[in-house]
Amino acid sequence: MNAATRADLRRPDGTPVRALVVDDEPTLAELLSMALRYEGWDVRSASDGLGAVRQGRDFRPDVVVLDVMLPDIDGFEVLRRLRAESPEVPVLFLTARDAVEDRVAGITAGGDDYVTKPFSLEEVVARLRGLLRRAAVATAVRGDATLAVGDLTLDEDSHEVVRGGEQVELTATEFELLRFLMRNPRRVLSKAQILDRVWNYDFGGQSNIVELYISYLRKKIDAGRAPMIHTVRGAGYVLKPAAE
Repeated sequence: MNAATRADLRRPDGTPVRALVVDDEPTLAELLSMALRYEGWDVRSASDGLGAVRQGRDFRPDVVVLDVMLPDIDGFEVLRRLRAESPEVPVLFLTARDAVEDRVAGITAGGDDYVTKPFSLEEVVARLRGLLRRAAVATAVRGDATLAVGDLTLDEDSHEVVRGGEQVELTATEFELLRFLMRNPRRVLSKAQILDRVWNYDFGGQSNIVELYISYLRKKIDAGRAPMIHTVRGAGYVLKPAAE
């Protein structure tokens, strides 16, 4: 199988999951939105609390990513108003604070989960998928969570990676990098995109960390085999079946 396949989540009627991203940091909101669109979801965003309430009323999201600190009303008040109209909508709080009392406040207010900034975009996506499954508002439309490109397969649940019938042992970071490449086969991904998706969104722009981990992956995935991971000079990296 040359195309990447995975366990996409869909609403019961077969339409894309609807996600609302609420954050007053434009860059972060765009990164989160981009990550969720990679999942195939329908995404809208709001930069303040009142805008979030309006979007909630008009868009009827299936899941909400909600920053606690907003310029008008805080996330707790937004949650209260959203839940007045959609009592069951799952909400993941974002907070720059990690004090225990803030976590307790978020859960007490009715939030289903929370992450503390800075965070990994992969973690946010994984938690949202978990919330959707637990709330039974979305189901997997494929029977497994396997990505496949050429003779390379990656199981998102068991974290097993196999190339040409041989198992490949990867570290957690190597696995996340390979997963991102395999979710975007034949697509050139820049170092900035890889940093944003695999590492914390504000990692600091250390592009050499991408080069380092690409070299680690090549030693494990391509060693002794036709290469799948290619450098596109001045643009980034691309993964494609070895035969191409």
